Amino acid sequence: MFKFTKNNLSVNLRPGITPCQPIIPRRYTLTHSDQTGQLFLSIGLDYATDEINASRDEVLAEWHCLGTRSYQFHAYVCIGSHCSKTEAASRNRHFIRRLPLALSAIYGGDRSFFYNRTELLTAPIWLHFQSAYCKFHRTEYWGMFTEYANGYSRRV
Repeated sequence: MFKFTKNNLSVNLRPGITPCQPIIPRRYTLTHSDQTGQLFLSIGLDYATDEINASRDEVLAEWHCLGTRSYQFHAYVCIGSHCSKTEAASRNRHFIRRLPLALSAIYGGDRSFFYNRTELLTAPIWLHFQSAYCKFHRTEYWGMFTEYANGYSRRV
């Protein structure tokens, strides 16, 4: 298990985003520094493509509406499209280990939004693993934000 520490997170609310709105479009770009371990979360109307580097180890996420006041959270990670199957397997293991921390960071970085929109705490979280290899290209259910709100995940 990984614990989220707000001291290791820098948050950037981009133009058009407030602690209350909008739900859609509300897009998250989570990146990190390999040197410092610092996490960087940008929340905007669009993804922060200017913050994505060649290693493609970011988490992109957004809210989807399923009808009147019914939402799902979708996150996307790149397992590997231009790498060997061995490298893709390594990236897959890396993301699975780190995704609980990433989801806790998204919650922690946007906690005012969740405080104002408590119905989103129980929205399902869907993780989309994108890969050129069928073995790693999949979608998984990862619980709800109530599981990540305290900085811990029940996933192992």
